[in-house]
Amino acid sequence: MANNQKKRDFSSTMRSSNRQFLPSDHAQERPVKVGFVLLEHFSLMAFTAAVDTLVTANLVRTAPLFEHITLGVDSRKALSDLGIEIATNATLEHFAIEHRGSIDILIVCGGFRCDLKQNPKLTETLKAADKLGLTLGGIWNGSIALAHAGLLDNQSCAAHPDNHAYIREQFPKVQLADTALVMSEKRASCAGPVSALQMMLTLVDQYYGEDTARAIREILSCDQVAESGGKMKLQAGDDPTLPETLRSLMQLMGNNIEEPLTLEELAAHVEISRRQMERLFQNHLETSPSRYYLELRITHARRLLLQSNETITNIALASGFVSTSHFSNCYKDYFGVSPSAARAKK
Repeated sequence: MANNQKKRDFSSTMRSSNRQFLPSDHAQERPVKVGFVLLEHFSLMAFTAAVDTLVTANLVRTAPLFEHITLGVDSRKALSDLGIEIATNATLEHFAIEHRGSIDILIVCGGFRCDLKQNPKLTETLKAADKLGLTLGGIWNGSIALAHAGLLDNQSCAAHPDNHAYIREQFPKVQLADTALVMSEKRASCAGPVSALQMMLTLVDQYYGEDTARAIREILSCDQVAESGGKMKLQAGDDPTLPETLRSLMQLMGNNIEEPLTLEELAAHVEISRRQMERLFQNHLETSPSRYYLELRITHARRLLLQSNETITNIALASGFVSTSHFSNCYKDYFGVSPSAARAKK
């Protein structure tokens, strides 16, 4: 008899965590090309936050989504604010932006001690990029270079608070924001390292969608400090905007992988009915409790399978599956390959 078993798709909540390991169902687009202009004394922390976002984007998908290059203004070396010298791929003089395909996004990386005076080479490059319709951005006080080129007139931008007085005095046509991040159709600006990460996540979202941006955020923001008590939050995907009852149910599931609780036991733990629990999952996660629990367990199994040398039988048991055959069938339904084939590919 022919096997007509339909492949399962992860629900939106769990798809981002597993996207890297899912088979691609469409031809890969050309990677988005991002250029970073490194000003002397640029913020290394802000720059690496931005680049790390792009590098991680390439890790959570099966094919590269971004390419990036670094550009020096007058030299192939740029000194960061930490005194660490970065060798750039090229200088502005030797990187002619001749056509739209050579680069898609150009971001000027500033820092606390960067020279704020206009640089003719940088101004010329930014104007050429603007004529080609590129997205232009500024990190820390990098947006000042865009203002010198007249590319922020009557537009809003973000910058480090230390530079607000200078911008107001020198560029009266620029609308200085009191927020750390400003995004528009062809402009992006941020005030520091944390907002640099958010700026790049927003750009990822614009190009490749919310699922990809969420997957990157889960990896890079897993240790963010909670607002209350300074405790470190390590549970990826723990969304504080979700109802407390739903978050408690998700935590219960996460803490009971090897011996899964029944839906009745889960509901009883948080003192709601099973029907109320089903509505919570459907309204906020667009899935059912049983489906979320299964996807949580299969994701746990995938991590053990690719990160440990445990036998497939032990991994199946540790992930709450009653038999190896059931586990193998579920794994293949979601990931398109058997557990043994997935391990052979790692």
